[in-house]
Amino acid sequence: MSTENATASCSAAESALKTGKKKPVAIITIGMAGAGKSTFVQQINSYLHSLDPPSPPYVLNLDPAVASTSYEANIDIRDTIDYHKVMKEYNLGPNGGILTALNLFTTKFDQVLDLVEKRADTVDYVILDTPGQIEIFTWSASGAIITDAVASSLPTVVAYIIDTPRTTAPATFMSNMLYACSILYKTKLPFILVFNKTDVRPHDFAVEWMQDFEAFQAALASHQGTTDDEGEPTYMNSLMNSMSLVLDEFYKHLTAVGVSSVTGAGIKEFFDAVEASRAEYEKEYLPELQRAREAREKSLKGLKDESLSRFMKDLAIDREKNPAAAAADRWDPSAEDGDDGDDDDVDVNIIDRSDDVWPGQYIDVTRMRPRNDEGMAWPRPG
Repeated sequence: MSTENATASCSAAESALKTGKKKPVAIITIGMAGAGKSTFVQQINSYLHSLDPPSPPYVLNLDPAVASTSYEANIDIRDTIDYHKVMKEYNLGPNGGILTALNLFTTKFDQVLDLVEKRADTVDYVILDTPGQIEIFTWSASGAIITDAVASSLPTVVAYIIDTPRTTAPATFMSNMLYACSILYKTKLPFILVFNKTDVRPHDFAVEWMQDFEAFQAALASHQGTTDDEGEPTYMNSLMNSMSLVLDEFYKHLTAVGVSSVTGAGIKEFFDAVEASRAEYEKEYLPELQRAREAREKSLKGLKDESLSRFMKDLAIDREKNPAAAAADRWDPSAEDGDDGDDDDVDVNIIDRSDDVWPGQYIDVTRMRPRNDEGMAWPRPG
């Protein structure tokens, strides 16, 4: 997003805050492949529709490779980017194709923000469903562009989805926490750990490990493979012990909720955490965004003034040395041919399906049926 767009968006957010107008909260769902992000998005969509009165969210699907979703998105990256063609054109595999498709989509993300802001008065929540390639948000430029652009316009919270049954091993738990830590410090946004699939395995053990260092140490010591043949702790065991100490401070500033995307348990608690994160955004993130913007504008102004001053000095010296050339360097209005030069960039038209009517616009997750994908050719690895 350009500096001008970021400045305008930030000003709009601050203006809305001052006037007391409640802007919708953007929820960016991030997590490993298979963690249940799309099912979670469907469940919170279902919950918001079930409220009295209903509060339908504005949903964006940013996964270009998903075959089908259990919800209908207002903006779908698949309407703009053909993932199969991207793979073929750039000679990429599945993961590279997803990253490249999202990079291409983010070049026009200002159009997405324009559509979202037009709906800001009619919705309370904007939900972004993202691909399972978590490296998008740990080092890829597209992830930073998306989070920064959305957060500069709307109160934003990151929901990091964790597959609870697969996190019972201390090593897997630690891996998930390190990813969460990386994303938190990269986005610097309000952050909620969402332990999904609690209908399969309750998340109490994870909360205990986060709150009690000794409990995690005990679980680590009792796990198979943590000692060598001589009974000494292995390198990985020692490393995880050290990392758990490092992350102890990180845990203190995290909000963790347990949910089931199948039964809907914990969804209300999740939205309570989202509302608390709104206050955190307005109190901490927005002032920091303002300070960063002012510092950036001051730096840019200094560079522009310095460049202009240098240019004017060079121009004055050049005119002194070449008076004839300086006299000939005049604007001739009669030379203008009136051609405006229609050289506007060809824009990718982002599609907003909010006003479209289609069967199953709102899908009750308890009555989902498989969609008929016959005839669709989706690339497979290998």
